[in-house]
Amino acid sequence: MLHSLQALFAPALAERLTLVINHVLGAEAVATQRLRPHAGRTLSLALNGWPSLLPQPPALAWRVTPAGLLEWCGLDGTPAPDLHVQIDASNPALLVARAVAGTPPAVQIDGDAQLAGDVNWLLQNLRWDVAADLERFFGPGPAQTLHRVGSALASALRAGLKGASELGERLRSRAP
Repeated sequence: MLHSLQALFAPALAERLTLVINHVLGAEAVATQRLRPHAGRTLSLALNGWPSLLPQPPALAWRVTPAGLLEWCGLDGTPAPDLHVQIDASNPALLVARAVAGTPPAVQIDGDAQLAGDVNWLLQNLRWDVAADLERFFGPGPAQTLHRVGSALASALRAGLKGASELGERLRSRAP
């Protein structure tokens, strides 16, 4: 049953992730300018060390579009990506906590040097401006309030994930 649920939700999750990535890329003209020369090239993302107790994430591979955005390659991914990005995902709670905090994960990048340089620059310099998006939808006053509430929730989530991560590390170190 878990496998069938994963088969239903994995593509939707990958497509939503692609939309979020494209939203962040599209918000910064320099980001799409850096990716445009790589149109047609593919990049894959591997989550190394993913815990076996959790459902395996979908194949994450994207093709760069002529607009400088990304197009998900589907569940089949791509047989030989031009660029392979690997993230240590042995502790998903810590990975999420760092993402929520805006800290880029430690990555290993292999493949096309120019594409690798541009992707690395994007990883180091792009951030999602949530406050600006909220202001666009709700206006400045409500956006500030929503952003403060969201920041407080994110802080609580970070603290909870950090605690869960530390607990997981302690339990892992006790295991024979």
